[in-house]
Amino acid sequence: MTIAQRDAASSKDLIRSVSSLSNNLMSEVAKVIIGKPENIRKVTIGILSNGNVLIEDNPGLAKTLMANTFARALGCKFKRVQFTPDLLPADIIGTYMFD
Repeated sequence: MTIAQRDAASSKDLIRSVSSLSNNLMSEVAKVIIGKPENIRKVTIGILSNGNVLIEDNPGLAKTLMANTFARALGCKFKRVQFTPDLLPADIIGTYMFD
């Protein structure tokens, strides 16, 4: 087996693994969040690509519940931030203070 063949086989295994992981994650979240498969898929893509997702919808449509459910399914901590017009990134992640 050449290096290229080995790398291709390794890539296929990785793709299968990520596909299985994402399907399992979406399945677990869909047990709690009903009727929003497209939102679940988009949040899953954001998580797997190490990106950010902004969920916008009308009040009371399970945005916080979805974020909390993803956190629980992944074994992560969950905290909610109430956005305001004057909220800055430093308000969430903090700033460095030099002596």
